[in-house]
Amino acid sequence: MVRATFAGFSTALSALQANQKRLDIVGQNLSNMNTAGYTRQQLETSSLNYTNPIAHYMNGSEIAVGFGVHMDKVSQIRDPYLDAQYRTQMKKAGYAESMQTSLDVLSRPFDESNIDGIRTAIDDIQAVLTDMQDLDKFHDAVFESDLRSRMNELTNLLNDAARQIESAEKSEFSKLDGKGTSENGAVDTVNQILQQIGDLNRQIKQNQILGQQSLELQDERNNLLDTLSSYIPIEVSYFKDSDHDGVKLGADGVTMENAPEELYEYDHYGNIIGRKDWPDDLKVELLYTAADGSQQRLTLVNGTEGIKGENYGSLSIDGGSQDNPTNASVKFTAAVSSGTQSASASASGVQLSGGSIQASLDMLGKTGTGNQINGTAVIDDVRGYQYYMNRLDTLAKTFADTINEINDKNDFVPGGGGGGVLLANKQNNSTAGITALNIGISEDWISGKAHINEMRDNPTDTILDMLDSMTDTYTDLDNKSFVDYMNNISTVLANDSSYNSNTLKTDVTVLNGIQNSRDSISGVSMDEEGANMMSYISAYNAASRLMTVLDEALNTLINNTGLVGR
Repeated sequence: MVRATFAGFSTALSALQANQKRLDIVGQNLSNMNTAGYTRQQLETSSLNYTNPIAHYMNGSEIAVGFGVHMDKVSQIRDPYLDAQYRTQMKKAGYAESMQTSLDVLSRPFDESNIDGIRTAIDDIQAVLTDMQDLDKFHDAVFESDLRSRMNELTNLLNDAARQIESAEKSEFSKLDGKGTSENGAVDTVNQILQQIGDLNRQIKQNQILGQQSLELQDERNNLLDTLSSYIPIEVSYFKDSDHDGVKLGADGVTMENAPEELYEYDHYGNIIGRKDWPDDLKVELLYTAADGSQQRLTLVNGTEGIKGENYGSLSIDGGSQDNPTNASVKFTAAVSSGTQSASASASGVQLSGGSIQASLDMLGKTGTGNQINGTAVIDDVRGYQYYMNRLDTLAKTFADTINEINDKNDFVPGGGGGGVLLANKQNNSTAGITALNIGISEDWISGKAHINEMRDNPTDTILDMLDSMTDTYTDLDNKSFVDYMNNISTVLANDSSYNSNTLKTDVTVLNGIQNSRDSISGVSMDEEGANMMSYISAYNAASRLMTVLDEALNTLINNTGLVGR
């Protein structure tokens, strides 16, 4: 029996259409070769098979031939594993980069490589004290004025260093809330990203239901997910919405039961005739460690569940302010459609495993004791702003107490007092509560009521004791002298910065390696697309030639068959 007259033409036509579409996709890929975030596209096809039953007088199905190629859909070439790896690495790089920025700012008041700083000021005081060992110079008001000037220079440097740390703390808090800056803070930025992802979920799903893949919108969503992962640790997954997940709430309103009608199509006899092709939803979950050390997750984007605005969560500043930045905390609220769960991340509470937000919280709230924070499983393992402020305060108080104590000695009248208070708290002109921020020259020394003490066996004993104190070690200073203690502060900061810088370089190197792997799969290669173009045009030409051959065969069948002998 002769087959259907135009069956071969349908096969050739499907080949022409498929290869034409492939050429169109090559053009789309090449035109977006330099578009940031673009994912290479491909045509997914399948063979059209002969499925009808064989008639009694037809040949058997053993020789049945398909009817060409079916264009299933245009899809992206992506590796979900590499995407997950990239976002995991992004949270590490985001944390290290934010920490490095903070450490660079923190290093400014301690960097004495190009300017004279606190260590130099202490050396200058020691030099003046050395000169004042001479009795004639000791009685010279010019030298006492010079000593007061050097002391004032030291206190000003301590004040300035403390103010710079306070300013850095406020700037760090501004990185979270965005107030006082021209840019959005991390909280507002993340909120915008969550809203955009939630809205894109709805738009993409609506288009997919109508048969449009919305690949460019998926690229936009993937870019947002990559950016989000630099702020907070996330996990991305896909799922069916509640109307198509195969389960439903039972009659008792409590238990869940299987609902196969949500998954399959049935004929009027109740037989399954196919699976419903319903697009997946995208879920974004925050991964965090609770204060008790347990691993938890919170849904920030819940596909398209709920009405508009209910499918994504939000962040808010939950603690701290510009005036009290060290108590900063950020509250994460889950998408309304996923429940009412919330969690507040801080330096001593909920911990995120990476991201720039946790870096800011650590720098503001942690003091670097290395101990477990009371009532939690959190380790105080980051030397933040408070660590360096506390060390400056210790230096300022120890220095002031030492100088004042030496100047208060009286070898002639026990307890009779000496030359008065030289260094004081500028806010109340007393020795109580001296810190790096408020240390200064006492009002009495400025007015002349206080002076270098002479009530000693030897008039220069006060100067000699002060000179010795410059090289003495102190328990409060970790058994170090003033200069060595200051050197240690700078060394610790330099080591922290160097370690974090190396960590950042490693993280970026690994991140670039993963990105290169992603590009090798998802990126557009001119050579590869060029080779594909040659392959597709060859297939197109072959299909076109097949069409011509079939036309010739049909012409022979119609016009030449059975004409012999006429």
